[in-house]
Amino acid sequence: MACLEVCKEGKLKEEQEEACTQDGSVDWHGRPAIKAKSGQWTAGIIILLNQGLATLAFFGVGVNLVLFLTRVLGQNNAEAANNVSKWTGTVYIFSLVGAFLSDSYWGRYKTCAIFQVIFVIGLVSLSLSSYLFLIRPRGCGNQEMPCGSHSGLEITLFYLSINLVALGNGGYQPNIATFGADQFDEDDPKEGHSKVAFFSYFYLALNLGSLFSNTILGYFEDEGMWALGFWVSAGSALAALVLFLAGTTRYRHFKPSGNPLSRFSQVLVAAIRKCSVDMPPDVDELYDIDGNDSSMNGNRKILHTDEFKFLDRAAYISTRDVKEQKKGTHSMWRLCPVTQVEEVKCVLRLLPIWLCTIIYSVVFTQMASLFVEQGAAMKTTVSNFRIPPASMSSFDILSVALFIFLYRRVLDPLVARIKKKGSRGLTELQRMGIGLVIAIMAMVSAGIVECYRLKHADKDCMHCEGSSSLSIFWQVPQYAFIGASEVFMYVGQLEFFNAQTPDGLKSFGSALCMTSISLGNYVSSLLVTMVMKISTEDHMPGWIPGNLNKGHLDRFYFLLAGLTTIDLIVYIACARWYKSIKLEGKTAENIDDQVSFKL
Repeated sequence: MACLEVCKEGKLKEEQEEACTQDGSVDWHGRPAIKAKSGQWTAGIIILLNQGLATLAFFGVGVNLVLFLTRVLGQNNAEAANNVSKWTGTVYIFSLVGAFLSDSYWGRYKTCAIFQVIFVIGLVSLSLSSYLFLIRPRGCGNQEMPCGSHSGLEITLFYLSINLVALGNGGYQPNIATFGADQFDEDDPKEGHSKVAFFSYFYLALNLGSLFSNTILGYFEDEGMWALGFWVSAGSALAALVLFLAGTTRYRHFKPSGNPLSRFSQVLVAAIRKCSVDMPPDVDELYDIDGNDSSMNGNRKILHTDEFKFLDRAAYISTRDVKEQKKGTHSMWRLCPVTQVEEVKCVLRLLPIWLCTIIYSVVFTQMASLFVEQGAAMKTTVSNFRIPPASMSSFDILSVALFIFLYRRVLDPLVARIKKKGSRGLTELQRMGIGLVIAIMAMVSAGIVECYRLKHADKDCMHCEGSSSLSIFWQVPQYAFIGASEVFMYVGQLEFFNAQTPDGLKSFGSALCMTSISLGNYVSSLLVTMVMKISTEDHMPGWIPGNLNKGHLDRFYFLLAGLTTIDLIVYIACARWYKSIKLEGKTAENIDDQVSFKL
């Protein structure tokens, strides 16, 4: 009888263990997360809805910001395009701040909640300042009536507000993507498949959220109802925050792993201190710790790789290290475990791939600036209805939705059948390469449209909005190409950086995607400045003057197509060189199939 009771207790204990997640996630109370009561699509859908509402709020400001700067604040086209690029870049620079706080100290849930509060405060401040100070006289800011001048204090309040919006959205974005992926246990086959699907649906939610902003809000703001558009954005951000908090007890969490900067510094210092030692040929002699060690914070062990061999010196066990271990005075600044060394290697391997995505982001950012200005100079009327130029980005969103469906339901299964049995479809690296190819096509398309727009334009116009007889619908192909490229590039990036960063740096992986967009905006601003400086010599109007009919915006688009082609060649070389992270318990075949660039 006693033996039977022991067997029952053992079976009960085994069933309880099976009911918990295997990836180390915990519930709200810090206990191992139970699969049936936490995470999965219940939490995932809450996060997708939250993302859609937050994106609606953000693009309610961002999509027409270039027109707000020209019509309300009186800036010229080049200055407004530069300021939008800088502001968008600032949004994504703040993603590094959010990722650092999340991975190091706060955890993803707390970080998301705090930065969403800042986001709401920024939008409310922007709505109030616009309504009370900037939209004067009332009804100004549309196509016919520009607004009057503003005091330095009013301008300062405006920039303070939009930078609060940038801080709130920037700190929130990389963490919400990773937090959503946390709701699925990748060690469970079914949930692992759902985790891959989540990134596609996350990007779809992002685009569907911006659809309302680009159409309805874009129309009202284009008609001069800026305050209404900003208040709707503030309300949407508040609803997103309330929804996010409502799901608190359902979420799965991962404990923060401490300051990654100190871990990286320890590896570099320890390796430099042992730069003169003779390394053993057997990697088994390097220092490592058990995967269940408390210092791992529940993170999985990373296996040794052969790249960046100099860093392996940080894990070399010297005679002094042996003595210190016996005394219990072991210093991480002299001896680091292999997993910690491999963390640094993982980040170093990611950097070339990441750098190659920046030029793509230069292409992507044109959609919010020069595409809008180009559209404003085209025929924007159908019968008596005027199409807001910014609303053309709706075709980008529709393209994203279409190509996510085509990729997941048609292309990916087709490629998987063509490749060897049991393998996946296109890898993340292959998809990112395809994204670059489509981005080149987008710039060529935009340049050709601009050539034809100039042929049908009135070059002597005073107010040149709508001065070309070429319909704005000729912009549809360039927006559609950008949307298709996003599905391959940005969704691929989200999956790639989430999969290839160590467990303690997942938010940092998502922040790399955001920072790529940030630097793309800054590079775009720099390119515009350089092009204008060079092309305006000898008193020429330049490629991107205030009157686009006297410029050559087409040449700028073709320049971007050329730069992206060079970037594609460099990217292919980097992708073929890249070696995947090796986690304990995953086979080399699965790893190679996941990230290989070769077909």
